[in-house]
Amino acid sequence: MSKNQENSNKRNFRLDINGLRAWAVCIVILYHFGVRGFGGGFVGVDVFFVISGFLMTGIIISGLTKNSEPFSLLQFYLARAKRLIPALAALCIALLMAGWFYLLQTDYLNLAKHVISALGFFSNIQLLSEAGYFDAASYDKWLLHTWSLSVEWQFYVIFPVVLISTWKINPTRRSLLPVLSLLFAISFFLCIKVSLEDKSKAFYLLQTRAWEMLAGGLVYLLIDKLSLSQPCRTVIEFLGLALIAASTFLFDPSSIWPSWRAAIPVAGAILVLAAANQNSIFTGSKPTQWIGDCSYSLYLWHWPVVAALASFELLDNKTAIVIGITLTLVLGRISYLYIEKKTRIALNLLPSRQALATVTLATLTIIGSSLIIKMQEGLPHRNLPERVKDILAQATNKNPRMKECHVEGLTPVPECHYGGDVLGAIVLGDSHSSSIMRSVEKALPSKNLYVLDWSLGSCVTIKNIKMINTTAFRCADFLTYALDRLSTIPEDIPVVILNRTSTYIFGPNEPDRQGEVPIPAFYVTKPYSTRTPEYFNEMREGIINTACEFAKHRPVYMVRPIPEMKIDVPKTMVRRSMIPGKEVDVSISFNEYMERNSFVWEAQNIARDRCGIKILDPTPYICTNGRCIGSQGGLPIYYDDDHLNERGGDLLVPLFKSIFSAQSTVKINETK
Repeated sequence: MSKNQENSNKRNFRLDINGLRAWAVCIVILYHFGVRGFGGGFVGVDVFFVISGFLMTGIIISGLTKNSEPFSLLQFYLARAKRLIPALAALCIALLMAGWFYLLQTDYLNLAKHVISALGFFSNIQLLSEAGYFDAASYDKWLLHTWSLSVEWQFYVIFPVVLISTWKINPTRRSLLPVLSLLFAISFFLCIKVSLEDKSKAFYLLQTRAWEMLAGGLVYLLIDKLSLSQPCRTVIEFLGLALIAASTFLFDPSSIWPSWRAAIPVAGAILVLAAANQNSIFTGSKPTQWIGDCSYSLYLWHWPVVAALASFELLDNKTAIVIGITLTLVLGRISYLYIEKKTRIALNLLPSRQALATVTLATLTIIGSSLIIKMQEGLPHRNLPERVKDILAQATNKNPRMKECHVEGLTPVPECHYGGDVLGAIVLGDSHSSSIMRSVEKALPSKNLYVLDWSLGSCVTIKNIKMINTTAFRCADFLTYALDRLSTIPEDIPVVILNRTSTYIFGPNEPDRQGEVPIPAFYVTKPYSTRTPEYFNEMREGIINTACEFAKHRPVYMVRPIPEMKIDVPKTMVRRSMIPGKEVDVSISFNEYMERNSFVWEAQNIARDRCGIKILDPTPYICTNGRCIGSQGGLPIYYDDDHLNERGGDLLVPLFKSIFSAQSTVKINETK
């Protein structure tokens, strides 16, 4: 870069834009760290989009209006790569190195996938297929925040092509206005429409976000017509910042976003850009400029710090949050000074082809390493501590035939046999019943007997049960089939019913699934918008009547609900084991268990009194001293947050043996 070019860049540098970057990154960081009052801090990304659209439009139009040389798409893309990739690549390398020592197999596998999608700039699409942005499970995604970089890059790829094509038809700034306005209107319409239909798609996809960047482009095209006095600039800028601040305080993760609501912070950013206040106390101060300078690196590094605090269960610790924010500032500044600036200077000194080759080779090397991790399923044989390996082994210590025998959706139930050749018992229910199938098998009084697996994913044992917003739910059909099929099965064969029933009644209790709770997902006669007394009565009678119908001609055993830990037990235990002095074991109080499941207990008791259903209670085997355990002997008894693994299932073998001690021994003798 020549001295004249450097001086020109300094003269053209917009302090207000740099300061607006600082505002945007600060509210995003404070939101992610959970600082009170910043519940809508995610709007900072919307502000970034407007800034990006403004700057990119300026760069492209400046290139198109130069008489000395034609605008080069390749140079445009290379400039964006020089700006974005080095710091992002450094972050990916750091995470892959740290993950080698500290991440579980599944988490390391996911990190590898996310590195590939981040450096390939399609992480928004990758993340769309996973948990939502606002879900607690997102804390396991160390590169969650790169979705916005992917959206911007996708915009960078398409936007200059649109401007160049329009320019070739009519090479005037005026010709660009109707094109950008039309694209803005289409994208804004899609944003509002899709936000109501699928919040995650609206949040992650370019077509529903492009209007924010196009808004910045439109400001750039119109701003030269504004001639404002200094007081006017100050007022307009203040109003813009006030709109951004109001959005931060008024909105929260429960708000449908982006939808029309995003127009408020976008309008705020537009006003700040239009004001072009170079003498602002709000955006021009030294601290604001310091943060603005390293805003990109701060954005990159803050989320992994947040995710690390979450993994160690420290996001509710004020001291840890202060340390985390301080560490973000340090890492962001180091990244800015020694990666962003130095690599950009070094790459600018190289000829374009060499610079492109360098960036491409570095990117492909990291992607290639991640592909190896992905193909090796997260490298399970890494040199992890033995204690960690033992805990992790319990995450896969589950019914080995689950993939074969437990199905979802419209897939026919395989009706697997566990054991010998003669039917000894039937286990009916959802994935909770599948997780204890082998426990019932071990409880059979003879190896000649087998357990018949009648498990179907998300199928609660309520006749005529339906699920909102899906046609791929055939639980009711399967239950009808099971009742008909029983007429051909000897009446002394017992049926064991086990479901995660409270989830179907009250919604999930995992922190990352709270968005599913407000509206009941399951119903019998009609959908309900809230859980009314009529709804509860309908579900209660459904549980009772269905169980009684199964019990008309044979013994039926209803298992009390298995305690739900709410958090992934093996993963939590591994993370806790890395914190000196931290209690590793996972448990919930028995009172919490009863608060969650008293409705189901009541329904089961009524079924017992009404038609002779027998109750099997697992809590004496899992809950002691007022707590229900998720681990025993320093090892998990669950393979996730609510499903028993084989260790946990083995605890219930004595419970299931009680079924057969009450049965006639005639059948057993016949099989000998």
